[in-house]
Amino acid sequence: MPSNKIVALVGRPNVGKSTLFNRLVGERLAVTHEIPGTTRDRLYGKSFWNGVTFQVVDTGGIEIYQPADSRDESPLAEGSADFVAEIIEQALIAISGADVIILVADAQSGVTAADEAIAEILRRSDKRVLVAANKIDDRKHAHDAFDFFSLGLDAVVGISAIHGLGVGDLLDELVLAFGDAEAEFDEDAEDEHLKIAIVGRPNAGKSTLLNKLIGHDRAIVSEVAGTTRDAIDTDISYFEERVTLIDTAGIRRRGRIEAGVEKYSVLRAMKAIGRADVALLVIDANLGVTEQDEHIAGYIIDEYKSLVIVVNKWDDIEKDAYTMQAFNENIRDRLHFVRYAPIVFISALEGQRIHQVLEVAHRVWETRFVRIPTSEVNRLMRDAVSKHPPHGKGTKRLKFLYASQVRTDPPLILFHVNDPSQVHFTYKRYLENQFREAYDFEGTPIRLSFRSRPNKGARASAGAASDD
Repeated sequence: MPSNKIVALVGRPNVGKSTLFNRLVGERLAVTHEIPGTTRDRLYGKSFWNGVTFQVVDTGGIEIYQPADSRDESPLAEGSADFVAEIIEQALIAISGADVIILVADAQSGVTAADEAIAEILRRSDKRVLVAANKIDDRKHAHDAFDFFSLGLDAVVGISAIHGLGVGDLLDELVLAFGDAEAEFDEDAEDEHLKIAIVGRPNAGKSTLLNKLIGHDRAIVSEVAGTTRDAIDTDISYFEERVTLIDTAGIRRRGRIEAGVEKYSVLRAMKAIGRADVALLVIDANLGVTEQDEHIAGYIIDEYKSLVIVVNKWDDIEKDAYTMQAFNENIRDRLHFVRYAPIVFISALEGQRIHQVLEVAHRVWETRFVRIPTSEVNRLMRDAVSKHPPHGKGTKRLKFLYASQVRTDPPLILFHVNDPSQVHFTYKRYLENQFREAYDFEGTPIRLSFRSRPNKGARASAGAASDD
């Protein structure tokens, strides 16, 4: 299952954060997307180590400008207000959005005043903070990392992000640093009420929608894009059932994320998606589906969350008998990788069709718990293979043995086959479509997993062991 743990890489520019990010994401668990045309951002990626899956966020360099007359002073000394303000604006926000912080530093440069200033802010948090003393390119310079123990953080590991030296040790420390995060995650998993994240581009009307759903002004609404900085949780009652609404800061394309507060608000929006069951992707009807909307839809399906597409500001559009149909076709074309998501047209400002939002979100949430009997899963599998047999590679032929649904929330169907490497992504998509035609999984992703059967020798050994 997707993890809700987030690790933020922070530090000065040019210390190797992006190199470390690429190594953690690209080598430990590469982010692969087999659906053609699925657009992805490079702001974050998933990694895996010692049975723990987590998200890594490359926050970008924290620019530090220290006044010339304060070089000999403490990083937080009086008279360096501009210096401290920049740290507080960026480092504190990074802290609040992540579970564990990795402060990446340049071991060749040693401990700088900027490193000390950032570390002092990090020490005040309740988060675990690791120091990755980077650019130790051989064992002879391993002692260069020792200076960073003076920062007083939880652990220091000397690494070379570019060569991979010491990265395994850093990951070991990271897994230990999660500490009580597992207990917190398990406690949240037991809470089975509906949680809805309201996400979308800046100024798409997310906060206005939130205010209409709860009946009063809980979130600040402004025409200035990017007003909402935090993920805001609000509990409401829907037919005597608890529902949590999570409003988030608008997500921009990475190249357009401004330095400071807005840069880290993206991290919070990502975490909100991770905490939710259903995401409402709010689209501005005046702009239609944009590349940013495609990015956000990608975030949502990466986390296996259910999706409702909400087209807001519909009252601004001049309409005729074909307008809504044209919008639907455009959305299905641009977001073809989530064709299963329902679309709701609203005006949050005027309150038009607002009641449909919770109705559809609740309906979509319920489909996450649909369970198909094993006999029916196998019937659907046989019918699908009979109608469209899979192509083989060379002389090998892919054979489907049996299947079952092994999990819900979201549904996970396990296929036992003779050779999982023979399953092409187009055939996975075909199988998914066959199951969607037979069962209602509106707005909810279906996970398909393929496992090979044990060889005869392994089965014989298992049988002998069981006879004993």
